[in-house]
Amino acid sequence: MKKVVRISLISGALLLLLGASVPARALADNTNDVTSTSDSANASSGQAVQTKALSKPYVVYGSGLASEDKDAVSKALGVQSNYQSLTVTGSDYATYINSAGTSDASMISSVSLAPADPGTGVKVNIADFNGQNNITQVTSQQYAMVATMAGVKDVIITVTADKTVSGESALTGVYKALAADGLTLNQQNTQAANGIMDATQPAINQNQGDKKYPGKLMAAVGSVSSDLAKKRQQDNQYATKDEIRQMLDNALAKQGIQSQTSTTVINNIVIALGNVQKAPVSGTSSYVDNAKQVASNISNSVGNKMAQLKDFASNADTSGIMGTLSRIWQSIVDFFNNLF
Repeated sequence: MKKVVRISLISGALLLLLGASVPARALADNTNDVTSTSDSANASSGQAVQTKALSKPYVVYGSGLASEDKDAVSKALGVQSNYQSLTVTGSDYATYINSAGTSDASMISSVSLAPADPGTGVKVNIADFNGQNNITQVTSQQYAMVATMAGVKDVIITVTADKTVSGESALTGVYKALAADGLTLNQQNTQAANGIMDATQPAINQNQGDKKYPGKLMAAVGSVSSDLAKKRQQDNQYATKDEIRQMLDNALAKQGIQSQTSTTVINNIVIALGNVQKAPVSGTSSYVDNAKQVASNISNSVGNKMAQLKDFASNADTSGIMGTLSRIWQSIVDFFNNLF
C-alpha cells in the first residue's frame, strides 16, 4: 500500500512540475536572451556585453597547430561532433588583443567552449596534451577572471596546446567563438581585461611555489572590480587611484597574500583595475554579480581544473527540457525515498 501511495505522490508531483517548472525554465531561457535596461543602453551605444549563454559549443584551433596533432588536441579539449570548428589567426589576435605583428604560426594554443547553466559563471580547465601541461604561465583562474571582465559569463572553457607556450593567445580563441555566436565583445572591455592579465602575471610567476596563490590573487582582483562597478553604478563616479589601492590592499589581506605581492605588482594592478572600472562592462547591471560569483568560485581553486565532470554532464543538454526534467525527477525520487 505504501508503495502505491509513494508512486502516486511522485507522479502527482511530477505533473505539477511539468505544469509549472518547465514553462518557467522556458521563460527564463527567453529572458536570458533579453538584456536588462542598463545593458540595453550599452548595447545601443555599441558597448554590449554578453547577456546570455552560448547557443552551442565551439572549438577554436590555433592556426599554428601542427596538423598531425589536431586529433590529439581535439581529444584533449573534449570536442564532440556538435562542436562548431573555428581557426584563430594572427589577425584575430590583433583584433581582440590589440597587438599587431603576431604571425599565424605563433597562434599555438587551442580552446573549446561549452555553454553552461545560468549562474555557473566562467569555469576554465587547462588540459594536458599527451600527459603534459604545455600552458606555462596563464592559469585557469586568470583565464576565468579575465574572461569575465571581458564580458563573458556562463561558459566552460578548456585550453590546451601541442607545444609549450605561455597561453596568452588562448583568449583570442574565446573572443572569436563568442563573436561567431553573435555576441558582441566591446574592444575597451577586452583591452581592460587583457591589462589585468598582464598586471597579474608577474605576481603569479613570483609565487609559483604556492598553488593557492593564483586563485587568491584573482579572487581579490575580481572582488575589487565588482565593488568598483557597484560604486560606479550607485554613485555615478569612479574611484580614485588611492581608493582602488586601499580596496586592493584590503582584498589581498583578506586572502592572506598581501605580503606575497610586491608593491610594483600592486601598483600595476591598481592601474589595470582603474581601466576595468571605466570599461563599459563595469556599467552593466549584471557585472557586479558575475564578477563577485567568479571571484568566490576561484578563491579556493587550486590547479588547472575548475570545472568538474558534473558541470559538463549538466550543460550537455542544458538547452533542452529533458535535462531539466531528469534533474527534477531525481530530486522528487530522492525526496520521497527519504520520506518513506
